[in-house]
Amino acid sequence: MNAPQRITVHAASGRLSLTWDDGRTQSIDNTTLRERCPCSTCRRLAHSGEARLDSPRVAIVDMQPMGYGMQIVFSDGHAQGIYPWEYLKRLD
Repeated sequence: MNAPQRITVHAASGRLSLTWDDGRTQSIDNTTLRERCPCSTCRRLAHSGEARLDSPRVAIVDMQPMGYGMQIVFSDGHAQGIYPWEYLKRLD
């Protein structure tokens, strides 16, 4: 899957917008992104039923492209998750 044509962080609203090749624009809440982090630690915690977020509101402080997806760094210090493009596209 190709990377989005446009990626925009909306700090004021706490959302990430992605515009895909087909013209569809998707908006994902930062808290949803953090809660659904695909890293192994977060998946293990989700499977065990343990809470993962200490704060209900997190901000995106950095993003790094990784070819097949995007590594997102959150204001709570979490930076392990790499979000594949296909995974992001399904996070509606």
